[in-house]
Amino acid sequence: MRITIACPEALVADARHLAMVLGYGPADAGTYREANWQDAQGNRYAVASSLIFGAFVGKATSALERPEWDVEPYQVNMAGANRAQDALLFVPDPYAEGAVSAARPDKIVALLLDDPQAAIALLGVSPIPVPEEV
Repeated sequence: MRITIACPEALVADARHLAMVLGYGPADAGTYREANWQDAQGNRYAVASSLIFGAFVGKATSALERPEWDVEPYQVNMAGANRAQDALLFVPDPYAEGAVSAARPDKIVALLLDDPQAAIALLGVSPIPVPEEV
């Protein structure tokens, strides 16, 4: 199963901590790098797409626990991870009647869809053009 996620720029820091809790280690903080995507209103997002394991959605929607690998001094900010989880909106079937799949500046929108390009189109985001160097 594949998940494609649009994380609003304001939530990227917290989402990095959630990614570490749900992932395999500190490297998962790199899931959300730059907010270099935007919607039609100019809101900026970090976009990530990855294959996920079967229990991922259940783990992401259950009470979070500090990962076993995260020992003092802690790398994961659990309060931040919980804030990101509170903002998480899973869309299991973006083609279902009434499904809202567009990126939102107040939510981390996660689409479960095998085609990441179709998911990005449904999220309504596009890459922010990089200015050419002169």
